Amino acid sequence: MPNPNRGSCGFQSSEFEQEYDRPSKSQLKREMTALQKLGEELIAESRDRVKRVPMPEDVRDAILECQQIKDHEGRRRQTQYVGKKMRTLEPHEIAEIQKTLDSWRGLSKADTAAMHALERHRDRLLKDDGALTELLAKHPELDVQQVRTMIRNARKEQAENKPPKAYREIFQLLKELQKSSAQESDDGVDQDDEDQHDEHN
Repeated sequence: MPNPNRGSCGFQSSEFEQEYDRPSKSQLKREMTALQKLGEELIAESRDRVKRVPMPEDVRDAILECQQIKDHEGRRRQTQYVGKKMRTLEPHEIAEIQKTLDSWRGLSKADTAAMHALERHRDRLLKDDGALTELLAKHPELDVQQVRTMIRNARKEQAENKPPKAYREIFQLLKELQKSSAQESDDGVDQDDEDQHDEHN
């Protein structure tokens, strides 16, 4: 049965869509931070490698120039400039750069997907208190106070544009939990195999 209240709230649904089509400020900030970080990763690579990465010439030149700057303040400014140049890239160009860096680190697609899943989980923890409740239900051994403090600090870092120390700590924590869960499930499989072996004997 159709809802008699639908469409009678005094606004057009298209207004809603426009509102949600635009990325939020915090999302834009996260994307800018991610591109800045990607630029810094490229600066840390050798010059030969940077020359092999598929990217526009002006972006590559900015990175190569930054690698030559020894002065701390000058390098910091050039690193910021590299981040600015990174933001001019198209999504497919960013994906190509990321793919190249991942291949050098020997990350498989599965590893990359797992890493992105952890990043999404971390962002959910910062946005939604319900995500923390879920995490604690799965991992009752966690120190609730410690995790709450980490989340609070990470939110503060984002609000005040500070270095993402707690933000990284949350990622490491989630990574450790994932690792221990994987080990437990492996141990469980081994135990099942042993039980079945005992039954057959």
